[in-house]
Amino acid sequence: MTWERHPIVRSSRPKGILLPLRRLMADRRGIGGVEFAIIAPILIALYITCFELTIGFSVSKRVTRSAGTVADLVTQRSEVDKAFLKTMVDVSKAIFVPYNSSSANISLKLTGILVDPTGTPKVVWSWDQSNGKPYAVGTTVTGVPTEMKTADTFLVRSELSVPHELLMFLPGIVSPETRSITIGRTYFYRQRVGNSVLCKDCT
Repeated sequence: MTWERHPIVRSSRPKGILLPLRRLMADRRGIGGVEFAIIAPILIALYITCFELTIGFSVSKRVTRSAGTVADLVTQRSEVDKAFLKTMVDVSKAIFVPYNSSSANISLKLTGILVDPTGTPKVVWSWDQSNGKPYAVGTTVTGVPTEMKTADTFLVRSELSVPHELLMFLPGIVSPETRSITIGRTYFYRQRVGNSVLCKDCT
């Protein structure tokens, strides 16, 4: 009997775990879904950022307008009192409509400043929305623009700030400390009537 030897043919096909892995790598189904899953979070983040910036800029514009309007109204009078200054909070809230949630926490400070003969601005009176006196009389005022430090002139400074809540706050992505930011503006105006703006019951 003659035995014939046959050559051993080794299969090039992957076996075991390699076969499903190869099939997975060759499978192109669902690529669109995977791409969407990668791009969607980026697009959502961009949308949220643009939305928050738009609302924030709008609130900032109202803060600027409110601080300027209040200082403008006060400097048109030669004498004021706490009752009149209290109405400035209502003026600010009216400007903030429809952002009532922010305007409810308005922080407003008004300060009468006399620039003495040496060009040093000092506090004559001060007032805040709680009818307090935030600055001591005679205190030197910082931050006054150089061009406004004219000797023997009177200035009114308005300081207005509001807390702004991030409307689309995402837990786990943005820390709780950054959920609320404070937007504030400061304005200096010269008196319009007479030589000063006195507050009868602020000192």
